[in-house]
Amino acid sequence: MAETEGLNHLGLAVRDLDETTGFFVDVLGWTETARDPGYPRTTVTDGALRLTLWQTDPGAADFDRRAHIGLHHLAMSVPTEQVLMDLADRISRTPGVIVAFMPEFMGKGPRKHMIFTEPGGIRLELVWHGMP
Repeated sequence: MAETEGLNHLGLAVRDLDETTGFFVDVLGWTETARDPGYPRTTVTDGALRLTLWQTDPGAADFDRRAHIGLHHLAMSVPTEQVLMDLADRISRTPGVIVAFMPEFMGKGPRKHMIFTEPGGIRLELVWHGMP
């Protein structure tokens, strides 16, 4: 029996705190729930998942998923295929975003996903589970 009860929050180090916070709030529709400019950090949530975003020092190296131990990517679920497609369009037009691939089937489908890197350097995945 596990002694823990799931994810409380996930802390991510980002290149530009305002840019990444803005991406989650303005592009994905999340809510900023806390800000500590002295640390500096923000907290954002989609109502189910809570992220703490931490500002790195200037010149911090970008994460390389093949060369560093740590977070490979953060995958988030979306409720419908249409939401996935709408977000993909919005994300692909957001300055500073690097799209690895637009929505495509996972395996033989019907699940679909996309992967991209937000402007602050965090690799993200959106997943629609293929159920109406």
